Amino acid sequence: MSVLEKVQALIARPSVTPDDAGCLDLIAEWLTPLNFRIERIDVGGVSNLWARRGTTGRLICFAGHTDVVPTGPLEKWTSPPFEPTIRDGHLYGRGAADMKSSIAACVVALERLIGRRATSAEFSRALDENSLALLLTSDEEGDAVNGTVRVVDALKARKETLDFCIVGEPTCVNRLGDTIKNGRRGSLSAELIIKGVQGHVAYPHLVKNPVHLAAPALAELAIEIWDTGNEYFPATSFQISNAHAGTGANNVTPGHFEIMFNFRFSTASTVESLQSRVHALLDRHQLEYEIRWTLGARPFLTAKGELCAALSVAVASETGIATELSTTGGTSDGRFIADICPQLVEFGPVNASIHKLDECVALADLEPLARIYEKTFVSLLA
Repeated sequence: MSVLEKVQALIARPSVTPDDAGCLDLIAEWLTPLNFRIERIDVGGVSNLWARRGTTGRLICFAGHTDVVPTGPLEKWTSPPFEPTIRDGHLYGRGAADMKSSIAACVVALERLIGRRATSAEFSRALDENSLALLLTSDEEGDAVNGTVRVVDALKARKETLDFCIVGEPTCVNRLGDTIKNGRRGSLSAELIIKGVQGHVAYPHLVKNPVHLAAPALAELAIEIWDTGNEYFPATSFQISNAHAGTGANNVTPGHFEIMFNFRFSTASTVESLQSRVHALLDRHQLEYEIRWTLGARPFLTAKGELCAALSVAVASETGIATELSTTGGTSDGRFIADICPQLVEFGPVNASIHKLDECVALADLEPLARIYEKTFVSLLA
């Protein structure tokens, strides 16, 4: 089967998170003839697959997800989201770009890679002396608590680590090959409650208005320079996402003020440093407060090295583009895999249509994507 045929087969399965809809079973069928050992690590209704070929040498992994976001209003799609449709040089369907095209391209790349055994004894030896793997989940677009992180936990428990990993997220901005993600910022959220004393607005001496008390501290938090970033990351960003106080009456001061905020932070800061600085600032303003922290993701970074070089050369040879390394965007499952893999990047098709109505991928990008993956694997094996 071609890349296109494999993508079409995957799109036809309505795998709205966390439902895999049989995608992993299909992928396992493709991998079994290539001598991959298939292991299912399903947890809490989430489907996870760990497939490995070989037990020695360096371990090169491809990671991704079969689940997709909900379709939105079906009547607003030009063609049904789970009926893969070709028009205007594109393949349309939910998951076309995010990220069933990447999975299909990787499987085709592996088929070709293993087929090279017959053409070169030297390459055959390199293939036998190293290992290949796929880590796939149906829980990336949802809660992400029973997906990749559970597979990583299982691998940690048996001291199984990766040397290189490519996550097939759609990373490119304008054309295939223009962007490789070599890291992601961390995400640290908090729910802050500033306490006061509720009362009648006509008797201000009997109340403690928490909105008034919090305002100077919030203004200081908003203008604080948390760090200046580094070569790969922009400066850490602080943003208030929600604020609520009051009873709904205009003659009653609130008894408490609830604020939600988030840090998108670089490797120039740590979770502990951000938390301690926030507490110190609130204490300095003599506020009575409660705060609940939630760590969504730690930042990770792969500096320029063997994996970035191999993938960049493959992109250049296939597209003629000098690719850009970037750490922009939200979080991905790379945050979990980074715990067991020193060199991890994300690379996949153009991301302009992801999560939108009429999600699509350019037909002309499918085969080049498979060849880029194949050339990268060849380079790392060599």
